Amino acid sequence: MVVGKQFEQQVPVDDIRCVRDICTLAVRSREICAAARPGQFVMVKASGERCDDPLLRRPFSVHRISGDILTIIFKIIGRGTDHLSRMTNAGTVDVLGPLGNGFRLSEKAKVHYLVGGGMGVAPLQFLAETIRGEMAGAHVVALVGARTASESDNFRAICDVPDIEVKIATDDGSAGHHGFVTELLAADIDKKKEMQVYCCGPHVMMHKVAQLCRCHGVNCQVSLESHMACGIGACLGCAVSGAGAAKEKKYLHVCKEGPVFEAEQIWA
Repeated sequence: MVVGKQFEQQVPVDDIRCVRDICTLAVRSREICAAARPGQFVMVKASGERCDDPLLRRPFSVHRISGDILTIIFKIIGRGTDHLSRMTNAGTVDVLGPLGNGFRLSEKAKVHYLVGGGMGVAPLQFLAETIRGEMAGAHVVALVGARTASESDNFRAICDVPDIEVKIATDDGSAGHHGFVTELLAADIDKKKEMQVYCCGPHVMMHKVAQLCRCHGVNCQVSLESHMACGIGACLGCAVSGAGAAKEKKYLHVCKEGPVFEAEQIWA
């Protein structure tokens, strides 16, 4: 069941910044910001001229909430994101959200590991800030994976969250650990620490994280990406096959039952 209320709004753009093909878009919506939880997403498309090309909204993780300002990060990969990248501070965007089920904060865990690869780092900023704000004394570690140092720069804002530890891995060794973000987790993982892992990124990376967690008896939540047309469970275009006990349902719908799942729901 989708948690909380959803709102369909035309909202003003507060700020838009693009560096190469990565854009940060901030919009103003008191209602959506008040209702959103880490791991949820919004469906967004540009308003104004050519607003019907493409016709459908695109899904984006909530990157950050600050007062009534909601921020998303996206990569320009098609017409929809190209139109969004051309918005100005005088423009408005069409937003539906917040949608889906987000991360479930573990009150038992003493150490919270946030593992992100590439654009999968986007929802972890909001998660880190929420854990620090709602769970006094929680130890938060963010593991950030990217191909290069310049790519990791897109997610440096997570380093500004007070009292969290950030470790970076790059494929080419240009920043932090030379290798994969999963190697950082493998070096740290220990069930004796009473860990909770939250993960978002490429499917292969998340599968590896899930395997590590299962082998060490550590709970792991994963945030999946999928093509979505509606975001509310009507079109069924975001279905993924389940595993374990969830396989009795045959398919799980990322937009409505996710995007955050327990790892064992996806991989046996």
